[in-house]
Amino acid sequence: MIGYSESKVDVSVHIVGNGTNGEELNLSPRPLDISKDSLQKLLLTYFLSNFTSPEYYNFTFSKNDLSSNPIFQFSSAIFSDPQSFHENSVQIARRLFKVTQHPNIKSGDLYVSYLSNIYIDNKAVDAIGIFKSESKDSYLKLHATSKGFNLEADSGLNVNKIDKACLILNIESEKGFKVLAIDNTNKTDAQFWKNEFLNIKPCSDSFHHTRNFMNLTRQYVDDQLDEEFSVTKADKIGILNRSKDFFKNREQFNLNEFEEEVLADPSVVESFRSYERALLSNNETDVIDNFEISAQAVKRQMRIFKSVIKLDKNFHIYIHGNKQLIEKGFDEIANKHFYKIYFDQES
Repeated sequence: MIGYSESKVDVSVHIVGNGTNGEELNLSPRPLDISKDSLQKLLLTYFLSNFTSPEYYNFTFSKNDLSSNPIFQFSSAIFSDPQSFHENSVQIARRLFKVTQHPNIKSGDLYVSYLSNIYIDNKAVDAIGIFKSESKDSYLKLHATSKGFNLEADSGLNVNKIDKACLILNIESEKGFKVLAIDNTNKTDAQFWKNEFLNIKPCSDSFHHTRNFMNLTRQYVDDQLDEEFSVTKADKIGILNRSKDFFKNREQFNLNEFEEEVLADPSVVESFRSYERALLSNNETDVIDNFEISAQAVKRQMRIFKSVIKLDKNFHIYIHGNKQLIEKGFDEIANKHFYKIYFDQES
């Protein structure tokens, strides 16, 4: 997703403990010396190779007052004056230490980086990266000596794994910049990085709207449909399959067309609308009626659209097309349920 073959990086690192647990904040007096090309390449790989999702965020704060968001302010200062990078990295570390309140939040090494000339969507842009490493991997080092070999154990950072990260792009500053975020963490502090430290919200773009509506459809089918209607597992899979086809074969989403082609039954349409209104009133999602469909979001959401019927531990039936070719019944003699499947030829 991100090109960085011609990029350069400056890095300051600080150790951020958890004050609630009696740990301290250890600030570096100066940026790291990473002038070696080999070190530059390794750090760029660590910092950028894990950003594979095209989901963007914006900084926000209460009442959308960006001036109240500390990380937005520090980032703006760095972009305005790159020479202030290190002193603002110190402020970022202090902010992280201040909001690290829950005792389960791990201490870690905080890498703040200024990345110049990275490529996103074939456009060059500067960026600020904030990376928190909370875990170390063990590894072995083998040394050859005049008397044979020595083996030592050590621990360090795995450049192929990342715990928490964000990449702040110098794009659309008036909207709160465009931000990419990663949080591979345990559930106890799952909302801490994005909500309490960064304070970001998803961008209102095609990826966000496509993902939200596909999630809404799946949740409705899983949680609500059989509460109101007498439907089989095959019926539910049929709606999900029609929904997948709708999003795969169109470039633009229209709610009326979706309701007509995917939900079909007027009673189901009204039930779906009520379910959508309930989610909106609870602020669990935001859904709009017309938007450009994101092919990347469709591809990612396909993984949560299940099209398999699991029968005890004996059989799985995968339904990919016309659900009218499958019937469900009950055999009173065998005292068991059954499915009857119609087909033209076996392959």
